[in-house]
Amino acid sequence: MPRNLKEEVVFTAIMAGLMVLVMTGYNVAMAQGLSSGLVMEILKGYPLGLIVAIILDLLIVGPIAKGLAFKYIINDYMKKNTVLIGITISVMMVLGMVTFMSFFGIAVEGKLAQGHILATYGHTWIFNLIVALPLQLIIVGPIARGVLGKMQSAAAKKAEAEEIVEEEV
Repeated sequence: MPRNLKEEVVFTAIMAGLMVLVMTGYNVAMAQGLSSGLVMEILKGYPLGLIVAIILDLLIVGPIAKGLAFKYIINDYMKKNTVLIGITISVMMVLGMVTFMSFFGIAVEGKLAQGHILATYGHTWIFNLIVALPLQLIIVGPIARGVLGKMQSAAAKKAEAEEIVEEEV
């Protein structure tokens, strides 16, 4: 878990950046197929999707997911194992982000004006969840946590070195 603002920003940038990139590619491919313009469509949709995802992550989904997880799901046993906490929060985050980003996706594609909006949203939500959950738990989450762990380890070594220097003075 990030311990300060710098770590939170890096962690969120990696997590949101990778998730939005892959999910944008997936959704564009699902909508248009594997066409010659696929890469350009992904690059066109990526910046706005990333901005929306970061805002949702930091201001809405993140705080709600963490609050619900620690209030209702994470118990004393789970607190002894940080991996269980990470997995729980990751699942809660995916559920929240898929809920909002699926709506964002159909809105951007102009499908809100069409009929059968609930069917379109439900279909989009399920298909996004099927890809986003394993993507988060197996690929993106471990990458982001790995980078965060290296940052925290480097910060701890730096603090330890500074403490030794202070003791010598």
